[in-house]
Amino acid sequence: MTILHIDSSARIKGSVTRDLSAQIVAKLGGDVIRRDLAAPLPVVSETWIGANFTPADQRSETQTAELALSDELIGELKQADTIVIGVPVYNFSVPANLKAWVDLVARAGVTFAYSESGPKGLLNGKRAVLAVASGGVPVGSEYDFATGYMRHVLGFIGITEVEIVAAASMALDAEAALANARDAIEKLVA
Repeated sequence: MTILHIDSSARIKGSVTRDLSAQIVAKLGGDVIRRDLAAPLPVVSETWIGANFTPADQRSETQTAELALSDELIGELKQADTIVIGVPVYNFSVPANLKAWVDLVARAGVTFAYSESGPKGLLNGKRAVLAVASGGVPVGSEYDFATGYMRHVLGFIGITEVEIVAAASMALDAEAALANARDAIEKLVA
């Protein structure tokens, strides 16, 4: 099994999601592709969009270079059987660097396609495990926009098997939140 391990917390030391995602990867075992989003990814620009919507065989060298990182990130997804993503909840949603990653990997004709019946994900047969931590937002609540968003975008590109390991509401009871997360990790099946 190949695991793509993505961390998106800005906090390098003392990050709950980094710790949980590492525990998940260790529990599942296998070959690991590592992607740390602590160093910001570029945001989608007009140049990027122009390159993306130019057919591959018609792209200039500059356009091909513009999409190189996106191609690399998509290549990592394609290689992986399981994607483990550390998702801290920042202001009710995902960190900006994780949103930038989503923008770079959600590409028409590459990771999803439009059809008469609507969009269809092209990265089928993969599993995702989200290691989520929040200060006060209960995971799955009406104001948890992070987990719903991640389920939706992963499903949009074809990854519909999404499990959540949550250390929710850490600010209220950190010990209980971490105990719940550790229990969820123990129940994961490789």
